[in-house]
Order: sequence, then structure tokens, then C-alpha cells
Amino acid sequence: MAGPLAGVRVIDLTSVAMGPYGTQILADMGAEVIKVEAPEGDVFRSSAPAASPGMGPAYLNLNRNKYSVTLDAKTPADRESLLRLIDGADVFVSNVRPAALARLGLDADTLRSRNPRLIHCSAVGFGQDGPYAARPAFDDIIQAMSGLADLQGRNSGAPAYVNTILADKVAGLTLAYAIPMALYERERSGQGQAVEVPMFETLVSFTLIEHMSGHSFVPPRGPMGYSRVLSPQRRPYRTRDGYLALLPYTDAQWRRFFALAERADLAADARYVDASARARHFDELYQDLADIVALRGTEEWLALLADADIPHSRVNTPEALFEDPHLKATGFFQRVEHPTEGPLVAAGIPVRFSRTPGEIRRQAPRQDADRDMLEPAR
Repeated sequence: MAGPLAGVRVIDLTSVAMGPYGTQILADMGAEVIKVEAPEGDVFRSSAPAASPGMGPAYLNLNRNKYSVTLDAKTPADRESLLRLIDGADVFVSNVRPAALARLGLDADTLRSRNPRLIHCSAVGFGQDGPYAARPAFDDIIQAMSGLADLQGRNSGAPAYVNTILADKVAGLTLAYAIPMALYERERSGQGQAVEVPMFETLVSFTLIEHMSGHSFVPPRGPMGYSRVLSPQRRPYRTRDGYLALLPYTDAQWRRFFALAERADLAADARYVDASARARHFDELYQDLADIVALRGTEEWLALLADADIPHSRVNTPEALFEDPHLKATGFFQRVEHPTEGPLVAAGIPVRFSRTPGEIRRQAPRQDADRDMLEPAR
């Protein structure tokens, strides 16, 4: 069954994480994505541990459902082959710096003069009309520049990175929704357009949703930062024998929690009586929560909280996810057979369409595995 993007051809000149994540989502949804690599290959091919050279796990997890061709766009013959591919494409995506693209004749104006319906998407570090336009950008740099590293380290006294490549992945998700928007607009106008997805602006927008806080107003009505998530007491709580994530949120949930804990005094406490009061006393509230949770074991809490319909969870390790009963029931993890790497485990496609579902049709290709696609573009 064809996915919702079946029939869309994407020429993917991206590498590492941001671009490949976005284009993999398009491929999962049925688009034909042709990954064009320089002779040295995508650097993520070298991620460890690998069963064979050039097929590291980070690469495998970002490039399924794609085809691979190798071209050196700096040479006239290979550049002409690339242009033929682009002439027959709906979308061209690149994370090559725009100045370098222009030198190669792969900028939006040049390509759209050849293919007016082309969606030309640039995955860049920074918006190209600002002073940072030419800077290199990687996830760590963007986490620092966006204020996220500062927020992450507020309670430890030193800036800290989130332990995942968050900037790359948020920008990749943004790319994955921007391109179908441009394709939808093309259906009405008949024209392609240039699309720019900058990592910096994307993560600033993402981070400031809740942390703009008092600075949302002119003049500011208070400091920046959402106090609940910045509370040093906000954390998984230690039980008698482990840890527990717990978040009563509504007034009713807090009342049920205090009843479970046999703390009528806290239920009646003016500091905690409603959401407005709790918002002024998150540190004290969460410290009281921590003290209560420490009195019982994890399994006892899980049962009590489930019965009371209070949001909670055990604290999973990444390894534990493979045995999670919900993920097992939904078939989220799939065991697949790679033609050269053998059996693999793949995280499934989280978004479900009732008539046109995405699917894992093929595994991440070895470099230049689909050389035969370099025939003249259709």
C-alpha cells in the first residue's frame, strides 16, 4: 500500500543527522528519496559499532527507505549527472552551505530556472539574511547558542548539553513538515519555491515556547524561564527501592495524590490549593512530593497511582524499551533483514495513516548501491 507521499521524488544531498532524519521521514511516507553522497560518503557511515565498514548504526537509523548514488559534484560529468536527477525531481534538499551550492550551480535560482516546479530546500545552520549565515553549525553549537545548554545546566551550576542530538532532530522534523507544505502549495500555484530551514532559529523557537515567560510582554512582566520545569526539585523521585516519574497536574489529581499519601494537611495547604497557587510554590511542592514518594517501593506506587489515574511511569533505561509491553503490543520495534548487514532491529514509524500508511520498504543502502539510477531523469 502506497504511503501519502508516493510519487514524490526527492534528491537528497544531506549528510549527518538533520537532513537525513527529515528525508527519512519523507521516505517512510512513500517518497522516492535518492541519497547523493560525495566519494568520501556520509560521515555517519563511520559511527560505531558497525558490522562492516561504512554501515554504522547511526547511518542505518537515518537512511532506510532511500537509494544511494555517489557523485562528485565538483567534476563536470558528475555535476551533469546530478543536474539530470534534479531536473526530474520534485524536491532537492541539501545541507551544503549556500555559498558552496552557488559555486556548483546548485542554488535555488539556477535549479528552478531548469525545473520551475522544484522545491529547493536548504537545511542550514542559520538564516541566510543574518550575520551568522556563513558559520558552520553542529548540534552542540546550536544547543549552546539557543539558550538550551544554559537552561539544562541551571540546577547544576554549569551549562550542559541534552544527552541527545536535539537540535539536529528538531530541525529535521521541521524540514519534514516544511517540504510537504511547499508541495501542497505547488498543487495550487503550479510553482516550486525555495525553502530554508535554519537550525538556530528552529531551536530558539522550540526552546522559548515556555521559557519566553514574562518576556512575552512589552515591557516584560517577569523573568524568562518556566518555573515548573526549572525547579531543582523536578526530577524522577527516589522510592524506597528505585525511581519513579510522577506528575499530578490537575487540581483533582493533586487531591487524589494527597489522599493516597494520607496527607490531608497538604490537600488543605493554601500553597497547593489550585494551579495558580502551586505555580508560585513549585520548589516546596516538589520537595513534599519527593518526601512522600520515598516512603514506598516502586511497584507499590505503580499500582496505587494506576488505580488513582494519576500520571506516572517507571524510569526506563533505553535497553528496557525493547521489552516495554505497550511497544510490544503496537509492534513498534521491527526485526528486519538487511541484504548485507544481516538481522537488524528498527524503530518503527510512529505516525499512522488509516488508508495510506508509511512502511519500511528497504534498508539503508551501501554507498553507491543504486548507481543504475543515474540514467537520464524522467
